[in-house]
Amino acid sequence: MPPIAAARYAGTRVPRVEDLRLLTGHGTFVDDVVRPGMLHAHFVRSPMARARILQIDASEALALDGVHAVFTAADLNADVVDHWYSIIGRHVPDTPRPPLADGEVRFVGDPVALVVAVDRYVAEDAAEHVFVDYDPLEPLVDYEAAAGSDDRVHADYPGNIAGELGGRPAEELAGIFAGAPHVVDQTLYQQAYAAVPMETRGLVVEYSAPTGEMTIWASTQSPHEVRLFCSRTLGMPEHKVRVVMRDTGGGFGQKTVPQREDMCLMIAARKVPVAIKWIEDRQENLASAGQGRHEHGTARMAFDDEGRILAASIDHVQDAGAYPVPWPVQTAAVVGILYPGPYRVPAATFTCRSVFSNTTARAPYRGPWQYESLAREVLLDTAARRMNIDPVELRRRNLLRRDEMPMANPNGMPYSDVTPLETFEHALEILDYDAFRREQAAARAEGRYLGVGTCSYIEPTTSGHGFLGTEGATIRIEPSGAVNVYVSGGSSGNSLETTAVQLAADALGVDIEDVNTIQGDTAVTPFGGGTGGSRSGSMIAGAVAQTAAVLRERILAIAAHKLEAAVEDLELAHGVAGVKGAPGAGISLAEIADIAYFNTAQLPPGVQAGLEASGRYQAQSMMIWANATHVCTCEVDPVTGAVTILRYIVSEDCGPMINPNVVEGQIAGGTVQGIGGALYEHAAYDADGNPLTTTFMDYLLPTSTEVPIIEYGHVETPGPGEGGYKGVGEGGAIGAPPAVVNAVADALTPFGAEITRLPLSPASIVALIDGTGA
Repeated sequence: MPPIAAARYAGTRVPRVEDLRLLTGHGTFVDDVVRPGMLHAHFVRSPMARARILQIDASEALALDGVHAVFTAADLNADVVDHWYSIIGRHVPDTPRPPLADGEVRFVGDPVALVVAVDRYVAEDAAEHVFVDYDPLEPLVDYEAAAGSDDRVHADYPGNIAGELGGRPAEELAGIFAGAPHVVDQTLYQQAYAAVPMETRGLVVEYSAPTGEMTIWASTQSPHEVRLFCSRTLGMPEHKVRVVMRDTGGGFGQKTVPQREDMCLMIAARKVPVAIKWIEDRQENLASAGQGRHEHGTARMAFDDEGRILAASIDHVQDAGAYPVPWPVQTAAVVGILYPGPYRVPAATFTCRSVFSNTTARAPYRGPWQYESLAREVLLDTAARRMNIDPVELRRRNLLRRDEMPMANPNGMPYSDVTPLETFEHALEILDYDAFRREQAAARAEGRYLGVGTCSYIEPTTSGHGFLGTEGATIRIEPSGAVNVYVSGGSSGNSLETTAVQLAADALGVDIEDVNTIQGDTAVTPFGGGTGGSRSGSMIAGAVAQTAAVLRERILAIAAHKLEAAVEDLELAHGVAGVKGAPGAGISLAEIADIAYFNTAQLPPGVQAGLEASGRYQAQSMMIWANATHVCTCEVDPVTGAVTILRYIVSEDCGPMINPNVVEGQIAGGTVQGIGGALYEHAAYDADGNPLTTTFMDYLLPTSTEVPIIEYGHVETPGPGEGGYKGVGEGGAIGAPPAVVNAVADALTPFGAEITRLPLSPASIVALIDGTGA
């Protein structure tokens, strides 16, 4: 292996290379794409949660000036050839996914027809003139009531069960629970809430009939997934589909895979002569783009007299909505598998069940298995109170340590390279836990109610299997010596551009100003899994390293030949291959490129022309694990129910950090989403299945006024991948809700309140204090 220049950029707070473009308003989002003669699309959506479609009359809409077409299920649905997702695989027992509602609508917002017109305004007006004759049916809005019902959301799913899985038989643990000195169980309900990306969903699709080619400009986290999905849906050759992803204003899982509206645009594009654009408005996004988190479970733990965990179980049920994307049972199973968390649990089991309802689809949302941490961490605090043990002390007795790794949790998940106890202690040290307890006691004497809550979790990142298990990169050094790095993309605010540039600059020993990255265009970038599963940083690191190694070898071979020096005596730095210890004895990358491209007679024997290489990285393990502890302190006003967060601390072990600014930005974004889920956000429905929170007047998001200053601590344990890098994208959203809930519960301890439902709105807190809340 040729010598590698010492890292100069990885591990440093390099400013994001994309910020100048984005902060000055020069980004290119889907709505910025304009094509010649482009038409605009708008969906006619069901106003009912459940009804038969008796007739659709689009004649008045078609008579309006500027209306090009109105498509219904009869026009689009039969064109679907296949529609499985790469991230799940073709053989899973997937759930229904028709492009348009066919015969029956199953939630308010269900797309019934697609209007195509000269602009969005005409399309929206025309949608008002598409008359749909509905025969109302009784909706199954409550997923708990839907489970086991003889009435079915989908006729082929008895009891409305989309799927269920489980661990070892509960009878095998019955003796442990029966003989344990302490057994604590708790049922906790988590409300539905939404990803709410700043940029809603959108597509521009253009089909060329003469060439049989389709180009899609997409707001997506995975351009190659969109390409594959389109190819399957339409039965088109993959090389005839091109997906272009420029800037994407957030995804948070919602844009991981194409949904039904995307299918409609893909199919309709072959039926019109020009490109079609669809941009979702905020009301559509909140009503129809999918929900996360809506679930409940009964968590149970057995303890010995010293508070050590003897066994754990969870029975988990989640709302799948009407048309979940993708198959929801897989992430439900992860809830059960990960429920033991970062604790020393000798025995465990679980059940999980996904239930259809007449509400919007369950869709991926940052850390989709998050409920395991919520249930476990809230239960641990409840157990500590019941056993009269400080919740911090209870965790200290049970948290796994670095020196116990590797090990497998009782459900068979192989943990390695994590530091649960160490990050826990680090976070408490930042807080000064004992000092806070003294402050809390003094405040209570004054009639003020302060609380502290923690959450420790272990998180799977960077799956080593299937579609997500490999990542490619192409690096081309131009004749000028500038470096272009091509990776698949999926950057939606997570700084993959900066990551690729930092890593490539170090790998090739060049200045960061001389490196550029090209991402998001499937016509020129290597195949890759995009953003999801906290995989991007470690996988890009591996792909860049694999590819750069090939180029380094060629660069140094050319330089050694030109300088008449041994390869092992050379080093790469600042775009120059120089002789170690001999300042001035070197050759620039531009000069090496000149030889490689234009003066190939000067190449050493056996070295090929050009300075371009492609490589593919295979993840080095089934999973790379990260872990963290969140600590929240708050004050609760017992009269108004208002919660004020006082301090918020995260100690994270995501391995060495490529860019600490980016890592902390990812932690902050997820943490704020988690705080929103604990205290504010709620995608609520009424008894008839009408969504009640389809504007920001009703759907409450945390603003800068409510967001605390987040304090960061870092413990760095290298993982098994390239550079030791782990994932960090989802952890904040996992750790924040339990920490906030536990802090509120701790503040309410004098009132004997026990939290069983989220969100913790002021009204619900007052009801808990009054003894009237659930």
